[in-house]
Amino acid sequence: MSRSLWTRFKLQIAFVVAGSLLLTGCANTGSSMLGGSDGADPRLTQGNDAEFFSKSGYQACAVGAGVGILGCALSNSSNKAVCAIAAGITACGVAMGANYYLDQRRSEYADTSTRLAKMNSEVEQDTRNVIARTETAQQVIKDDQARIAKIKQDIASKKVDKTKAQTQIAEIDNNIAILRKDLSNMRNKVTEYSKVADAERAQGSSAEMKKVDVSILKMNEKVAALQKEVDGLYSQRSAITLG
Repeated sequence: MSRSLWTRFKLQIAFVVAGSLLLTGCANTGSSMLGGSDGADPRLTQGNDAEFFSKSGYQACAVGAGVGILGCALSNSSNKAVCAIAAGITACGVAMGANYYLDQRRSEYADTSTRLAKMNSEVEQDTRNVIARTETAQQVIKDDQARIAKIKQDIASKKVDKTKAQTQIAEIDNNIAILRKDLSNMRNKVTEYSKVADAERAQGSSAEMKKVDVSILKMNEKVAALQKEVDGLYSQRSAITLG
């Protein structure tokens, strides 16, 4: 097979894989990618911060790579195969794990300090995303807590509308499920960043390394704070028994 035919073959395979991954991502994430989950608060499914942690590492990579690779197909790039491969790699980042991320960054930046600076900026961006998600979650949690308090009050006074209460509880459960999924993906990111940091630390300590450690610690603290709020909501919801 000639080089030109081989390049075209690789490109075709990349497009097929990207398309299948993109469709798989849509199927696995359900309606959250299309505008919301049934019964969940729209602020959790349709807000600007909903996309950052709603998908697992595999799904985030698949969807991001699919969009990037398909973009290459429509671009004026002189080498669409190279563009497609680069788009797929860039889309994944730490979402596909520490080893993948480290290999990617080492292929891009030979200098450790430069790699760490790049990594630090990504950790800081993810931390900002956690903070934005937390602000949205706090609004939803506050409203859900008010609904729980009202249901408890109605139960105590024997004036509860059971059908309405069941619907509200189901909505609260959906909200908790979404936030727990987000938290799982957030914790995975913190874990993978920590693994990369440990691998880079073996190359020697540096000022950049200390910055990365501080950024990861801050991200972990923000995730832990959100976990506490979600756990608090779950505890309040669990105290309700409609009978």
